[in-house]
Amino acid sequence: MAEAQQILGMLGFDAERCNERSALVLLALLELDPMAEWYEADRPMLRTVQIMRWLREKYGKDYKPNTREAIRRFTLHQFAEAGLVIHNPDQPDRPTNSPKWCYQIEPVAYGLLADFKQRDFQERLIRYLVERPGLQALYARERDMNRIPLRLPGGGEVSLSPGGQNVLIVQIINEFCERYTPNGEVLYIGDADDKWAVFEEDVLGSLGVEIDSHGKMPDVVVYLRKKNWLVLIEAASSHGPVDHKRYRELKELFRGSTAGLVFISALPSRVEIRKYLKDIAWETDVWCADNPTHLIHFNGERFLGPYS
Repeated sequence: MAEAQQILGMLGFDAERCNERSALVLLALLELDPMAEWYEADRPMLRTVQIMRWLREKYGKDYKPNTREAIRRFTLHQFAEAGLVIHNPDQPDRPTNSPKWCYQIEPVAYGLLADFKQRDFQERLIRYLVERPGLQALYARERDMNRIPLRLPGGGEVSLSPGGQNVLIVQIINEFCERYTPNGEVLYIGDADDKWAVFEEDVLGSLGVEIDSHGKMPDVVVYLRKKNWLVLIEAASSHGPVDHKRYRELKELFRGSTAGLVFISALPSRVEIRKYLKDIAWETDVWCADNPTHLIHFNGERFLGPYS
């Protein structure tokens, strides 16, 4: 473990990425148990839970399930940013929230690490550090190629991480908003890879909405200025629709809004409604991407509008 920390320091990582946790994660990604030599390193594809299981079996390090996010956010994420590991070499477009998301040591880095303590290691290290910015740019390009481009109604452009609910979010912007919120301003889009992919904080603030960074935002928020409506849309492809619990959460999150609140559950298809029919809250609407010209209204008093 001390040698792993030494190597991470040589590669220029900060103190957090040279601590015990990060050193152990590196050893797991190389499958180097305490008695192994560096030249015996391997480069398996491992999910975070597999890394934790391996460390428990080989090093007796029993990371609790609630520390998985710390390993992912504060070690693996930085390893990937530095080009030391790559995401999903078997399926680069894997959705961010997929349970199969995995990591593997980058091939050039693997060659360097397996050569640790060998005679030519210092020369290879110097060469690697010179070439690494190019490697980082290469893998950044590959990640960007798999992102989903999205043009907003106002003409702006963003890109979303591939797969998951983001496919449905693109359909919401392109199909739902064009039909039901014409001239609407997209104030918020939540990306699985970036919670604040679009966030017009000033406009929301002018409507009396102060967002708690820990609050669970809807996936899309659209403002209809002429009607003074905020349309809150949940993309229910990976999470559920606006059920009674979620309805109360959103009312609380937007409690200061001077604009009327409209609640939409967006589903990929009408088939999906079967799973959620008993849960969908009254005084909300449902839109299905496979029937984009129709809405299903849950209550007869008003169609597509806020309630006092």
